[in-house]
Amino acid sequence: MAHFMYGVAKNTGKGFFTAEDRRKFFLRGYTGHDGTDYVDVWAIGNNVDGATWLADRAGTEKTKSEAQTLVTAAVTLAQTAWDDNNVDGESDAEKEARLGARPGAVSVV
Repeated sequence: MAHFMYGVAKNTGKGFFTAEDRRKFFLRGYTGHDGTDYVDVWAIGNNVDGATWLADRAGTEKTKSEAQTLVTAAVTLAQTAWDDNNVDGESDAEKEARLGARPGAVSVV
């Protein structure tokens, strides 16, 4: 049995997950993009509590590969935006000081 399950469910803010949820199962969120909009991608401990949590939030289960594809798409958009945000005459060091480091790859657990 896999240690994690993956899904997409919109984070509705405070109360979306609780400290008790975190004690019952592993939970890590990522930003993804589905080709139309940004989505909240979740890696969830693969147990009854984790599965119930995703179902209670009207989440859609994904394979690890599908989850990674969504996350990679969001990273690619962030990298493109960073690459395109230029100021004439600005050095690479000045760009990093202004924007921070270029977004790097993210791997789902």
